[in-house]
Amino acid sequence: MSRQALPLTDRMRGRDWLMTQDWADDEIELVLETANQLKSDFKTGVQTLHLPHKTIFLIFFDKSTRTRNSFEAGITQLGGHGHFIDSETSQIAHGESPKDMGIILSSYGHGIAIRHDTVPGEGQTYMREVAEWASVPVLNMQCDVDHPCQTLADLMTIREEFGKDLSNLKIAVSWAYAPSYVKPMSVPQGLVMLMTRYGMDVTLAHPPEYALMEEPMRLARGNSAKSGGTLTVVNTMEEAFADADIVYPKSWGPESLFDKPEEAMQVAAKYRNWICDEEMMARARARAIYMHCLPADRGYEVTDAVIDGSQSRVYPEAENRMHTAKALMALTM
Repeated sequence: MSRQALPLTDRMRGRDWLMTQDWADDEIELVLETANQLKSDFKTGVQTLHLPHKTIFLIFFDKSTRTRNSFEAGITQLGGHGHFIDSETSQIAHGESPKDMGIILSSYGHGIAIRHDTVPGEGQTYMREVAEWASVPVLNMQCDVDHPCQTLADLMTIREEFGKDLSNLKIAVSWAYAPSYVKPMSVPQGLVMLMTRYGMDVTLAHPPEYALMEEPMRLARGNSAKSGGTLTVVNTMEEAFADADIVYPKSWGPESLFDKPEEAMQVAAKYRNWICDEEMMARARARAIYMHCLPADRGYEVTDAVIDGSQSRVYPEAENRMHTAKALMALTM
């Protein structure tokens, strides 16, 4: 006979998850504890039917592998069902308003999750407008400002490696070169906003054209002052990696050039040497771990030797995406 999971608290029922900054420290702690329990239940075959027959609508304005599948698999394992909605094949493409989406989908199910990450100034605003009219929780699967599901999984992974007390650990969040496309800014912004809440020494590195948005940086500075950590901005990957415990090099686009992708890629080409290779990893501590939200541009952002090496944690990190997504759905829906 299959074992059933213990019931979860109703404390966060009905809450939106739009930015990590919106939730208090103890609320994020509750999500992490729930994710850890759900991960253990998954590994040991315990049924976690916390959301029987409930429906979440998954709205995507961009392509996805880990985000879509972590939510679809997660809601299934919780006993519910996920409806995938491609913005380009729905009435969103014809201008249907966030208000109408929020009201109508709320009447059909129990949660709405949105990924809208490619245009600065649009995604977070869109989600908050949907949430204003929705009567069910609205979850941010990635926007222009934050990727709160990814960074929550990153935090879970770091804790699995270093323990709960992360004070004085150094994390290097660095820009890296990629020729594939102009990538969103939300991952590095989400990292500096969340990791500064835990007393970490957060070092952000990027070429001059790749400064992050002012509001996430303002929030990160306030978080570090409150937690006792630090937030430092440098202009070389080498300086960021020096004595780091965690390295997180990835590409993102210049805020002013998302509507000019060809010009943006020309700017990026000036910095082809921003790559995480074995020589760069050697600048970090011997125990340092390499992280990336994936997909990584192999041979550009990172070499195979690093991403496939013993210091890489990209696969446990990706696995934790499902457990944190499950925790958010189970607690809010």
